[in-house]
Amino acid sequence: MSIVLDLGGLGPADLVAGPFALSELMASLHVLAEPEHHPEAADWAARAAAAGPELRDELSVFAPLWARFRCRLFFPLAVPLAASLDEALAAIAALSADAFLGLVAPGVLGTSARPLPSAHELRAGTTTAEDYVRRCLRRSYARGELARQLVSAPLELRDRVLAVLRAADTAFFADDWRTLRPALEDHARKVRRRLADRPPADVLAELLPTAARVGPGERVRLDKLQIDEVKVAPRPLVLVPSARVWPHLTVKHEHPSCVVVQYPARGTTPDGQLTLRDLHDRLMALTSPARMELCRHLLGEPITTSELAARLGSSEPQVSRSLRTLRDAGLVRSTRDGKLVRHRLATDVIQRLGNDVLATVAR
Repeated sequence: MSIVLDLGGLGPADLVAGPFALSELMASLHVLAEPEHHPEAADWAARAAAAGPELRDELSVFAPLWARFRCRLFFPLAVPLAASLDEALAAIAALSADAFLGLVAPGVLGTSARPLPSAHELRAGTTTAEDYVRRCLRRSYARGELARQLVSAPLELRDRVLAVLRAADTAFFADDWRTLRPALEDHARKVRRRLADRPPADVLAELLPTAARVGPGERVRLDKLQIDEVKVAPRPLVLVPSARVWPHLTVKHEHPSCVVVQYPARGTTPDGQLTLRDLHDRLMALTSPARMELCRHLLGEPITTSELAARLGSSEPQVSRSLRTLRDAGLVRSTRDGKLVRHRLATDVIQRLGNDVLATVAR
């Protein structure tokens, strides 16, 4: 499954890269709401939660807005990008009831499986609004309650959202943003330099985790749960680097103002995010009993192919084929020692697959 971005027709002025405080705040709130997705941020999440314990209930109410689907409200609505969180929140405060409802309704529902009616149709008391609330309620009670409030009093809900975002900023985000922003701005400057003299599809294929160019034309495939093809032009493409969004990659293309991609900025997040193909190859490499036995021999010490063949009672060509499969999957590293080549299990790679996998190899 994937989203394909068609970048054809974009000029230099249509390519924007920069940090966006509101999107980073949303990513931070997602970490607090779903910490199991972000074990690498456990220490930060504990500190942030402790800094604002009085926010816990209100953050829980609005958690559907920064769950997997991510509400469009928290992404840039225009270029140039807002220079600060206050500026971005002021833009939300200026939204009309219909504009706010249109941005937030898909986020409350949390799926794009079926198109939503226009904001004007989602007025309290209408059959369309009642059907929308029922759809949200079927997903969860929390979503249903948010949907009821949204259609009955969108501006009141807008003010509540703004209040909780400002409270989160005061409690923990402002200090965090002062630390994160310089590295993200430096990253964005490097991206802008690359976009200035290289095809955008090449830059995105190198920049975004699990991305790849697909032909013909300026097209990039992103490994996502959705299946979609998005023609970006004539809208600008906005690239928003993030330190908290890892391991997620978020694409927002439903708004007419711009297409936004929020992605983990390299250098601020853990390395080594896999494509689905890489993960498949690694797991399949370990399904063979013969390769699993070979891994166990390689766990403790570097061993040559001939020694492995002697230990396993196999021929050297058979062992070489198994080693090649494991090496291609990144599970074995081979180093030359004079005329000999020694092989050793990449235990750090196995560890990233999970403690149970490593324990199974080691026992």
